[in-house]
Amino acid sequence: MSVLEKKMTYSIESCEGLKTIRDFVRWGSSRFNEAGLFFGHGSDNALDEALHLVFQVLNLPWDLPDDYLNSRLTVTERRLVAELVEKRIRERKPLAYLVNQGWFCGQPYYVDERVLVPRSPIAELINHEFQPWLENTEVTRVLDLCSGSGCIGIAVAHAFPKANVDLLDISEDALEVSRINIDRHEMWGRVQATRSNLFEALQSTTDKPEYQLILSNPPYVDEEDMSDMPDEFQHEPELGLAAGADGLDFARTILATAADYLSSDGLLVLEVGNSQWALQEAYPEVPFIWPEFEAGGHGVLVLTAENCREFQGLFKSRMIN
Repeated sequence: MSVLEKKMTYSIESCEGLKTIRDFVRWGSSRFNEAGLFFGHGSDNALDEALHLVFQVLNLPWDLPDDYLNSRLTVTERRLVAELVEKRIRERKPLAYLVNQGWFCGQPYYVDERVLVPRSPIAELINHEFQPWLENTEVTRVLDLCSGSGCIGIAVAHAFPKANVDLLDISEDALEVSRINIDRHEMWGRVQATRSNLFEALQSTTDKPEYQLILSNPPYVDEEDMSDMPDEFQHEPELGLAAGADGLDFARTILATAADYLSSDGLLVLEVGNSQWALQEAYPEVPFIWPEFEAGGHGVLVLTAENCREFQGLFKSRMIN
């Protein structure tokens, strides 16, 4: 038996005294804290991470009554939980990849290492239907640019039942994942996934589309943050993270082009994360709106179509070739 197998066996045997859901959540939390894991892919602490792991292994709803936490696990369930706890520690892989499921806007999405784990604070804007900025605009067409798993675009399709949504991504691997999610959420005919380097696929169409919403969570991690990332982020595709020295390589092109595809009453919603300060320094004249999020998160800007058009010349003049 290898050292690794001995460690695994020891962990499974060491939790034999644990019986209930509550026991395993507490035990998993202790193990995660002991191992010094990093949390940032759906939870921000060891207790929530352990809760997510146990609930997803047992296929339990998040609103499980408290009394059910005293329910006992079967021998098979105990083994599955223990093995997954060990794997999370040993591989430093985000939990969503271990269970092939991430949650966004209260709904599950298939994920694997071809796409980023869903975690954008844009979810909170979707839940509020982009108010107050969208006002009375009827949303019939939406663009999700750099769509990854498709969770943002599909969540918007749920929020606006009359809307058709275009998912654009340069990665065919990511598009395969998004098509799995289109199928799982039964969005055939309303949500389309197309390979495109930013807006390129739209530029080749005969009839230029017009969107009430352009949403984008593009790569925005700068060089310094890329070099300092914890191990958990090394499992995510670099293509979905790295965005040059200041993290704005993709944001610049999106800002310079969005006006061409927004309806007159449309909105651009663009996530730039920690690169928010670099963007504000680059464009101090632009009245970006930076929503505050009750659930945490930052670095998402809202810009009206009117302002996109007003400052388009400025955006184009400051693009880096």
